Amino acid sequence: MTTYRFHCTNGLEFYLDTRGQSVAPGESLRGRAEQVAQGLRRRGGDWSTWSVSVHDLDGRRVLLLPVEAALPLAA
Repeated sequence: MTTYRFHCTNGLEFYLDTRGQSVAPGESLRGRAEQVAQGLRRRGGDWSTWSVSVHDLDGRRVLLLPVEAALPLAA
């Protein structure tokens, strides 16, 4: 398992993931980022300018997912 941090930002405000999440080999990193994005959208409000910025433990960004690009919320 590899640990990644799923930070969220709109360029001005941010939520830092200080704990990180373990991702199993073969598990979709994008899928996990989409889950984080969906969690933001469940809070309500306008998240259209926000992104989930995924970083490894060395601080390197490995994925940037705009919240709007995440799969739609399940009905």
